[in-house]
Amino acid sequence: MINKQQIDVLLNLVSDKMMALKNNGMEEKFPISLIDIDCWEWPQGVGIFGLYKYYKVSGKKEILEYLIEWFDERLKEGILERNVNTTAPMLTLTYLYEETNKAEYLNLIEDWVDWIMKDKKLLRTGDDCFQHMITGDPNDGEILIDTIFMTLLFLYRAGKILNRKDCQDEASYQILNHIKYLLNKEVGLFYHGFNFNRNNNYGKVMWGRGNSWYTVAVMEIIQEVELNEAIKRYFLTVYKNQVKALKLYSNKETGLWHTVIDDSDSYVEISASAAFLCGIMQGVRLGILPKSEYIDEIDKALTHIVQYIAEDGTVEQVSYGTPIGESGDFYKEIPCCPMTYGQALMILLLQEALLDYWH
Repeated sequence: MINKQQIDVLLNLVSDKMMALKNNGMEEKFPISLIDIDCWEWPQGVGIFGLYKYYKVSGKKEILEYLIEWFDERLKEGILERNVNTTAPMLTLTYLYEETNKAEYLNLIEDWVDWIMKDKKLLRTGDDCFQHMITGDPNDGEILIDTIFMTLLFLYRAGKILNRKDCQDEASYQILNHIKYLLNKEVGLFYHGFNFNRNNNYGKVMWGRGNSWYTVAVMEIIQEVELNEAIKRYFLTVYKNQVKALKLYSNKETGLWHTVIDDSDSYVEISASAAFLCGIMQGVRLGILPKSEYIDEIDKALTHIVQYIAEDGTVEQVSYGTPIGESGDFYKEIPCCPMTYGQALMILLLQEALLDYWH
């Protein structure tokens, strides 16, 4: 295991880089930049969540101040559109409200919950599943594994701070249905998406980062929320089966994971690898996974993954925002570039590795 001092240095580098991340000239195909940190979209939502977690571990007030300023500036600018992906920044806002007690934050949380729950403007598709609507595209009939992290974590957290059990029940219902339609039960991994109009899983690709949203989200949920015991047990059974499959498919030399998990010819992808490793380490620390079965794999993967952090703190080999593909080749062609979620998922991993349990 790399030592605490090394981890702390890397955490500083990675977080500083993310707080200054700008598009370096890459032509983006979405209405809102997925790269520029000063935009309200899902990559930035994941990014600021990683920063908040680092603040809680480090106690660095400058990070808290940065996050408050980030939200205040974005709210002043106005939010372009509400959808599954633009709900992602709301997760961190639930924590900042607890830190600041700002009425403006609470009002937005309550209003966003009503937009989902009462007004039902977050579109539903088959079985009343949340349709994976994104900025500029309703994605008719489509559900994605990504929704668990982008929207349902917020719904759990909002339910907790607003004392609304209906929010948490809805979030659990949605996860149960996403498991129903997206889990490859023969393998224990998730397909990227399902479409109710087509009644299929597109190209049946078990995509790395998509799977990792479940791994890392389920660990957050069980630590944040008092779940019904049967539901918690079910979520963790799916998690443990997923982790068994991940161990089987990890790269033998590095312990990391490919962007198409079961295709070793696809490139090793670092945002997914960081999230998988973080989720596995949390499972071990919480006693859900046997340490003896995973500690060697953790050591190997952690040793190799930090080699993808450049001298300036950029997390390398992170794939750009990825819609559903009809084949594994589609995912292999997604370009890699610096992304806020790559920085954030590395932060989540490093702050887990910083804990005394691992030293």
